[in-house]
Amino acid sequence: MARPHAVQSSLESTNLADLLERILDKGIVIAGDIKIKLVEVELLNLQIRLVICSVDKAKELGMDWWAANPAFSTQAHSEELAASLSKIDERLSRLESSITMAG
Repeated sequence: MARPHAVQSSLESTNLADLLERILDKGIVIAGDIKIKLVEVELLNLQIRLVICSVDKAKELGMDWWAANPAFSTQAHSEELAASLSKIDERLSRLESSITMAG
């Protein structure tokens, strides 16, 4: 009896993997609106849009916002790090100079 259950579990995981692959390949959009009203006065209106797809599909759709975002760019991080190290070097030089003058 344990053997048919193992086959069934294997088939289910294959179906789940296929489903996930299809979603990432084709993409899926989930949309919803939330409106809060009090005596016919709209207090809050939220529009929620969620797109689930692969990076390749997102690029194909023109949704590659991360490409121009400096927070996701390794070059931006390198430049930030270099600037920070330069400031630390300047402060260290000033501290060493003040210690040498005092001594």
